[in-house]
Amino acid sequence: MAEELVGNCLIGQSGGPTAVINASVAGVVAEALNHSSIEEVYGALNGVLGLLGEDLVDLAAESQQAIRGLRYTPGAALGTCRSKLKKPAEFERVLEVFKAHNIRYYFHIGDGDSQETALKLGELAKAQAYDLRIIGIPKTIENDLPATDHCPGYGSAIKYIGATVKELSLDADAMGQGDLVTIVEVMGRNSGWLAAGASLAKRRDHPNDPPHLVYLPEVPFTNEKFLDDVRRVLKREKHAVVVVGEGLVDKDGNYVSVENADAAGHTQLGGVGETLKDLVESQIGAKCRVARLGITQRSAAHLASKTDADEAFLAGQAAVKAAIAGESDKLVTLVRGDGDNYTCETGLSALSDVIGNPKRLPKEWINEDGVSLNFQFFRYATPLIQGEVAVPYDNGLPAYAKLAKESVDKTLPAYEG
Repeated sequence: MAEELVGNCLIGQSGGPTAVINASVAGVVAEALNHSSIEEVYGALNGVLGLLGEDLVDLAAESQQAIRGLRYTPGAALGTCRSKLKKPAEFERVLEVFKAHNIRYYFHIGDGDSQETALKLGELAKAQAYDLRIIGIPKTIENDLPATDHCPGYGSAIKYIGATVKELSLDADAMGQGDLVTIVEVMGRNSGWLAAGASLAKRRDHPNDPPHLVYLPEVPFTNEKFLDDVRRVLKREKHAVVVVGEGLVDKDGNYVSVENADAAGHTQLGGVGETLKDLVESQIGAKCRVARLGITQRSAAHLASKTDADEAFLAGQAAVKAAIAGESDKLVTLVRGDGDNYTCETGLSALSDVIGNPKRLPKEWINEDGVSLNFQFFRYATPLIQGEVAVPYDNGLPAYAKLAKESVDKTLPAYEG
């Protein structure tokens, strides 16, 4: 049994939100309140910006209704940011904030990139002999975190993508006469997990159902093959539905389309749908329209997967249990059961193993044609989109929760960094 560590806990959210990231916050808060060694439950506003600025809120002061409401509310309820801690002085400042508020447990909800911040904070605390337990909670719609079978946020994103592709396909079927191409551009950066998820729109045993073509970053893209593929579908069908991942690359590894770079230096992908539209219209002469789903993929909580939301909550609970048990510098993982019926429990992986090591879509799940997925992907992804989250409605629209965010008094000088 681990030595009891008495003090306060802090929750931070980082990177792009998902439809279920707040369910993990709810899981942490619900479990933390069960343990007497955790005296106060705080949240950091806007990720590492809140850590640096000592902008903390009292989550134990929130109503139970608001905390429960996080289980169906999209966005990042505590606020988030794309920034990372980089300079040693920044890490020193955050640890000073932790000391000032007796933070002994820190729960970091974020992707693999941002978990590096959590790991380095843990290393600094050890160097200063400050007792601190840090547990990472996985979050990303891209599903590219290693160690975990899948990532909270992914199931809801592909449920939305699959449903949207079904609906767009019915619209196109009504309009097409063998001369209409619908291009659906999805997120995912350098992995095809989201684009692959669109294939769930196909009915079982109906391989010719839309989406007719799915282009993944894992498969080098050529204009010639793309045009041949589209022509082949239009000969057979009234219309063609094409799903493209934003991170498509050519045989030399160059992006097919790039927009710009963000403040953190990440390449901002997007616009590949318009690039392919120009190709279709100039080379095939068919009508073409582009649906760029954008951030709707991560914010459509009205179509969230219950399985996903429940597992996000479970990951939050598991993080607290692990920390209380003495674990630190670990990431909560989702572990799929071996049986025929889908089951999932949580595990732990070293944070150091998940940083800078993105998980790609397995090549063997992609058919030889390079534009469709085989049964292995369907077997993997189908359980993740099951069930619907019960979202309350008010005057015809979803009534999402909002935190009161009662501020915790600051005790340190303002950060000048």
